[in-house]
Amino acid sequence: MGGVDRRFRALVCAYAVSGYGNFLNLIAMSLFSYQVTGTAFGVGVVMALRLLSGFVAGLTAAALAARTTRLRTMVCTDLAQCLVLSVLALCAARTPMWLLCGTVVVMGAGNTYFTVALRSAVPAMVGQESRTRATGLLVTARSIATVLGFASAAPVIALGGYGTAFTVNAASFAVSAGALLVLRPRTDGEEEAVPEEDGWGKGAVRPGRPRVWHGMAGLPALLLGMILLRGIDALASSSHNVALPVVANASAPSDPALFMTRFWAAWAVGTIAAQMVIRRTRGASSWGERAFALCTLGMSVSFVAAFTGLPAAALMAAAACAGFADGWAETVYTARLQAAPDRQRTRLFGLSATAETAGFALGTVLAAAALEALPALTVVGVFHGAAVCGALVLLFFVTGRARSRSSTSGKEGDTHGTRAGADSLPGS
Repeated sequence: MGGVDRRFRALVCAYAVSGYGNFLNLIAMSLFSYQVTGTAFGVGVVMALRLLSGFVAGLTAAALAARTTRLRTMVCTDLAQCLVLSVLALCAARTPMWLLCGTVVVMGAGNTYFTVALRSAVPAMVGQESRTRATGLLVTARSIATVLGFASAAPVIALGGYGTAFTVNAASFAVSAGALLVLRPRTDGEEEAVPEEDGWGKGAVRPGRPRVWHGMAGLPALLLGMILLRGIDALASSSHNVALPVVANASAPSDPALFMTRFWAAWAVGTIAAQMVIRRTRGASSWGERAFALCTLGMSVSFVAAFTGLPAAALMAAAACAGFADGWAETVYTARLQAAPDRQRTRLFGLSATAETAGFALGTVLAAAALEALPALTVVGVFHGAAVCGALVLLFFVTGRARSRSSTSGKEGDTHGTRAGADSLPGS
C-alpha cells in the first residue's frame, strides 16, 4: 500500500472545500427555512427531516455498500447534493415547501452516505499503517472548514442573499465530485484476515459467516461500547451547540457572531494542535479504547468549563482544550473502527453515523426545551455529565479487560512464554 501521498492530500483539499460549503449551508439553511416557513416550528420540522434522513442513511449504508463501490457512492452523493442545491438557488426567491423539504432530505442522507464511505475507505486509500495520519488530515480539514463556513455565512448571505450561499455550496460539492473522478482513489480493498488483537476475538462473527441481523450481530463488545459512547457524546455536544448562541447574545449583545467565531476558532486551533501531537506520538496507550474514553472525558469537562463565565482569554483556552481532546478522540475512534476488516468497516461506520445522528437530534430537542427553564451552565453540565459517566464506564471495562489479559498472559508465561500485548492498535 502507499502512504499519505499527494493524491490523497488533494482529496483532503477537495473534502475541505465541500466541508466549507456544508457548514456555510448549516447557517444559511436555518435562516432560509425560517423565511420559507415563517415559524420556529417550521424550522424544527425542516431540521428534523434532515436528521431523520441521516439516521435512515446510517442504517442502510452497509446495504448500499454491498451493491456498489464506495467511490461511486461518494461521487453520486456529491452530484445529488450539487443538483438539489442548484435548483434551490434558482428558486430562492419563491421556494415551495416541498422543494425545501426534498433538499434537506437529500442533503441529510447524502452527507451520511458520503461520510461513511470516505471513513471506511481510508485504509484502502492509504494502507492500514497510514490510516491514523490520513484520518488526522481529514479531521484537520473539517475543523478549518467549520470555522471558515461559520465565519463567512453572514457576509455571504448579506452580500448575495440565500441564492448565492446555495450556489457556493453547490459549487463546493461539484469540486469534491470532480476531484474524486479525476483522482479515482482506490476505495475498496480485499478482505483482510481478522487478527484477534484488533478486537475481533474468537467469539466474533467473521465476514462471510451467516448473520441473523446485519446491525450489531458479531461485533466486538468494546467497539459497540465505543459507538455507544460516541452517540452519547453527540447528545452532549448538542447542548453546547444550542446553548452557545444564548450565551453569546448574553455575553456580547453588541456582536454575538464575533463571540461565536472566536469560540469555534479556538476550538479549531485545538483540533489542529492535537493532530500535530498525534504525528509525534507512539505507543498503544495513545490509540486504544482507553485513550478514546479519556479524551471524551477531557472534552466534556473542557466544554462545561467554557460555560462557567470565564474571561475572554480563559474561555478561548477552554475551547482550545475541548478542541484538542475532541480532535484526538475523533482520530483515535475513527482509526480504531478502520482497523476492522474491509467488509465490516462500512457496517461499523453506518452504526456510528446512526448513533451520532440520533444522539444529536435527541439532544437538540431536549437541550432547547431545557434552556427555556434552566441556565446554560446547568444544561451543558447535565448533558456533558452523561458523556463523562459513559466515558468512565468504558474506561472501567477497558481497564478490567486489560488486567484480565495481563493475568492470563502471566499464567501462560509460566509454561509457554509471555504473549505480546493485544491492546496495541496498528497504524500509530
